[in-house]
Amino acid sequence: MKIIKTIEEMHKLKNELQMKNQSLGFVPTMGYLHDGHRKLIKEAKSLNEKVIVSIFVNPLQFNQSSDFDNYPSDVERDENILKDDGVDFLFYPSADEMYPGPLAIQMNVVRRTDSLCGVSRPGHFEGVVTVLTKLFNIIQPNDVYFGVKDAQQVAVVDALIEDFNFDINLYPVPTVRETDGLAMSSRNVNLEPKEREEAKYIYQALLYGQQYIQSHKWTRTDVIHEVKEFLNANITGDIDYIDCLSFPELNDEISENHDIIIAVAVYYKKARLIDNIILNHQGRIKFGSE
Repeated sequence: MKIIKTIEEMHKLKNELQMKNQSLGFVPTMGYLHDGHRKLIKEAKSLNEKVIVSIFVNPLQFNQSSDFDNYPSDVERDENILKDDGVDFLFYPSADEMYPGPLAIQMNVVRRTDSLCGVSRPGHFEGVVTVLTKLFNIIQPNDVYFGVKDAQQVAVVDALIEDFNFDINLYPVPTVRETDGLAMSSRNVNLEPKEREEAKYIYQALLYGQQYIQSHKWTRTDVIHEVKEFLNANITGDIDYIDCLSFPELNDEISENHDIIIAVAVYYKKARLIDNIILNHQGRIKFGSE
């Protein structure tokens, strides 16, 4: 595996790949890799001749400095995982490399962010699309892979690629879960034992919402209420949000032509957990979990 730390090196590599007409799959990460990331890599390897993973903890997408400072990191461990998984290239730039000075142009996301994580994390998705625009231009991949666990991010990236005419295929990859159903996340290591034990109920609450859709004549308000009642009965964490929206539009106008997302975010002492399921209008899961 070749490790690339500068934009200049990355441009040279991309030119070499283009001359060889080799397709490049890209998995953007912030490191501290887990099986969810490895699923993205596996998918990229199955569809591309070469695979590149980036590790960059992007300061622009953190609302609180403490969250940024506490984000877990173990680069040596990550490098070993990437080598084991047969990744061809690791792009590992520094903050100074990505942001050598104040930005003269700021990006503003005007749709798909006025709900879910966008409400409690103002500026977060502006930071996401800024760094992705830079990474897409620097790496110029053919395909990019994101986990459906962060479905709002998938929806925003879908809009970014569409609105700015990036010649990139977006592949949403199903959420990878622990044996008890908890969605895998780099932040799970920050859960205390009791928190970790009850965190399994987050996914169970989503499945409860799915069952309600399948067995009732429902409204989004009904689904939100039922999921909230289930969570309140089973967890001690603070609920940030529960919502039921169209996908990928992420608005409350849900017709029979829309897919549906039920999404939840819960605060614990040192971790904020998010999860979701995406369904068709009959309540069948569209993006499965593994």
